Amino acid sequence: MSNLFNSLSECLGFSQIMKLTEFKTIFTLKLISSRFPIGVETMYNPFLRVSIILIFIFIVSCVPANNQSSQNVLVTSYPKKTSDVPVIDKKKRSVINTNTKSVLEKKQIDFFANYFLNTEVEIILPRYKKPNVTRHLINALELSIYKKEIKKISLNINSYIDIKELEKLLIEKANPGKIFIGTLTSESSKIVKNYCNKGILFFSFAPDKSLADECVYLINFFPKDDLVALFNHFPVGSRIALLFPENAYGYNINRIIDPIAVESSSIIVNRASYKEDLTNAREAIKELSKYELRKYELNRQKKILEKKDDVISKKALKKIEKFETIGEVDFTHLILPDYSIRLLEIAPLLPFYDVDPNKVKFVGTGVWDDKIFFDEPSLQGAIFSGIDEVNRLTFLNDYEKIYQEKPIRTATLPYDLLGIVSYIINQKMTIAQAYDLLDNSQIKFDGIDGKFSFVENVIFRELDILKIAKGSAIKLN
Repeated sequence: MSNLFNSLSECLGFSQIMKLTEFKTIFTLKLISSRFPIGVETMYNPFLRVSIILIFIFIVSCVPANNQSSQNVLVTSYPKKTSDVPVIDKKKRSVINTNTKSVLEKKQIDFFANYFLNTEVEIILPRYKKPNVTRHLINALELSIYKKEIKKISLNINSYIDIKELEKLLIEKANPGKIFIGTLTSESSKIVKNYCNKGILFFSFAPDKSLADECVYLINFFPKDDLVALFNHFPVGSRIALLFPENAYGYNINRIIDPIAVESSSIIVNRASYKEDLTNAREAIKELSKYELRKYELNRQKKILEKKDDVISKKALKKIEKFETIGEVDFTHLILPDYSIRLLEIAPLLPFYDVDPNKVKFVGTGVWDDKIFFDEPSLQGAIFSGIDEVNRLTFLNDYEKIYQEKPIRTATLPYDLLGIVSYIINQKMTIAQAYDLLDNSQIKFDGIDGKFSFVENVIFRELDILKIAKGSAIKLN
């Protein structure tokens, strides 16, 4: 029986679950899940606010209230604090006394350093641009509360349509000690940075690492981490080719790969790109593999051998007549940073233009972490950077059971994050102590996506190298 409805039945003397469907209106906000793990049915209901207030007065000790601006998920108890958290001096890398005022490297928050963190956490997510993503992230937060039995924290779920509405929310809620979770885009996170002087702590899901600064911590899967893990895995002297889509993700990979390669023992020998609609995919593969050049060389050698009449030349001619090109491609590994149906169409094309997966290792990034790719014949034996799924199987099963759909890959982000937020709040940390904890890259947090820390306000994970084999991905390292 859910905790919420148990509380309701105890207060009101009911023996059966009381569902609150009668309170729902056409004004219900669709991005909020209607099925909490703890049995809460959420709603935005401005017209029945008076009724809700009356009910709240009666059952105030049992159930949180809903209001027009935010949804409140409140849990009422938590294990007592067991020990003080050691705080690390970033300059000296040593433990300092948390009872004294910390000297922070963070700009703009010194005035608020000794403020305690607020138990009300603001969730701020877009309402219309990415409704599916927003819904899954909120579901993951709900599931985290339920599974981790997180107590003494309330989540106020707010939504915004545009930057103007986001700024309005921040003006209203950016008070000293407030923790925020949210924003999905780089544009939104740029706005958030303007409020760091208010003594707040903000966790953003934005993809741009350059936005990590002062009070803004970035929680996402970053392509740079994928590439670093891959280049650390490649054997010494590996020759790398890159075939990328002409979209934001592909351009970003192409932009950041060279500095990583320079610091490794491998070298990039060739690269090519293709349009998202794949209209030039064949030409891009030919360019990458130098197909036309190798075909020209084959025809040139055929003509030479055809003019000769000796036995050896005739045997050589008979042998090369079976080939479409001559010579091997000049790379040992091919990085394919793509996903969706495009990857399933690109990968089978490669062998047709003499990029043999038996001779060239196909390589992917974290976007390959989807079972849809694991049965593709041309990808058998391929490797990619990611996290062993074993760690998150329970999460995936719980999510699908409760919400009747598979979660998006990024749903694990808020699930793990809420554990950290719960910890620093229930340890009764000040703003200074929270920053010191997060800024110490030596401290590792354990999540369903593996161990992680924060380096310069950006999450850093210890990624695995996974090999595709017979419908699954096997951890190599």
